Amino acid sequence: MTKFTNLSIICLLLCFTISLKAQNTEAIKEISGKIFDADTKDKLVFTDIIVEGTNIGTVTNSTGEFLLKVPYKYLDGKLVITHLGYQRKTLNIVDLATDEKIMLAPSLTELNAISISSPTYDALTLVKKTLKNKSTAYNDKNALMTAFYRETIKKRRKNASLSEAVVKIHKQPYSNFRRDHIELIKSRKNTDYDKLDTLALKLQGGPFSNLYTDLVKYPEFIFNKDHIDLYNFNFEKSTTTNKNVVYVVNFKQKPEITYPMYYGKLYIDANTLALTDAEYSLNVENRELSSKLFVNKKPRQVEVYPTNASYKVKYRTQNGRWHYAYSNISLTFKVNWEGKLFNSVYTLNSEMAVTDWEVPKAKIARTQTKMLRPTTILTDQTSGFTDPEFWGVYNIIEPEKSIENAIKKINKQLFKEQQKKTENSGKG
Repeated sequence: MTKFTNLSIICLLLCFTISLKAQNTEAIKEISGKIFDADTKDKLVFTDIIVEGTNIGTVTNSTGEFLLKVPYKYLDGKLVITHLGYQRKTLNIVDLATDEKIMLAPSLTELNAISISSPTYDALTLVKKTLKNKSTAYNDKNALMTAFYRETIKKRRKNASLSEAVVKIHKQPYSNFRRDHIELIKSRKNTDYDKLDTLALKLQGGPFSNLYTDLVKYPEFIFNKDHIDLYNFNFEKSTTTNKNVVYVVNFKQKPEITYPMYYGKLYIDANTLALTDAEYSLNVENRELSSKLFVNKKPRQVEVYPTNASYKVKYRTQNGRWHYAYSNISLTFKVNWEGKLFNSVYTLNSEMAVTDWEVPKAKIARTQTKMLRPTTILTDQTSGFTDPEFWGVYNIIEPEKSIENAIKKINKQLFKEQQKKTENSGKG
């Protein structure tokens, strides 16, 4: 595999085609609210919220909101809230209700001049040490993770497609090279092809695309042995999380490299040399080459190219071991039809959050009929949108307002369709 084609694996593939409370009885308490910066009052996005001593958790959405379903057996426990660069906050679960407003104070821990700048070696060496450290710093056992996945497609600002799913990730130990598997538990999807005009966009990869942003488990997609030396690495001012020093490393392809590579920031825990967070983007300056990384199939008379491709991944620590916790992918494309004056802009976003996980005592059999493939395109179906209890006790990422409005519109559409069916059956 060449250097160029290897880069495309982590990216979402687009297929362009022409188009004419798990339900169980466990009692739960729902906690919801918003998390803010105590000084600026800004909403804090992608903040971790965990039930202390468990693997139950979620993250805040793009507007700082969260919803967490806590089993009653943990009501005497505590909620732990963490965000990079802020002081950790612990709250009594029993005292929390709905619409909580929670303030996090920026971390002002005094650090000495040496620790706050960089370790004793250069940034490239630190990154290589971090990638080699996965056997000791990350989970070394088979884990069964419950995760919530959401993907949306917007034409300009209008929602055109919404998919959501609960999956089980059969996560392989970080110490081996075996790939993870994903099992579909339940899902729902609705696509408004009228908003997509005559062009139907389909995301190939689904939850696997988000799973492959796990740079520690899958370094070959960006930092393999052929690519890592093609980047420049440098330190910027360190930050903290829970009073621990976190090194911040910038990376960017070397100026002489002309084909699309990535640039961004890596956050590395100074104590464990573990990657805690990463934010990075694909260089899309070369339209032709960057388009080849994404477009799997399209009509001849259409030009398609990305204007943005951004990725985020977060890790959590439990019992001294780190593991994948959350990732977000945001892609923007321009579509030009031959002979048309105006172009169309599409935004595709997918995110996946681990809401619970366990190390099973015995090997868990995978249900082959529900196992997803890395090339999966979630099927079109509308079941579930009319059921307010569709997700049962599963934790999900709280939808932002635009997604809430999209769900309301889907419900209205389904209601009208059901009315028409009832009227037609009455006439018959």
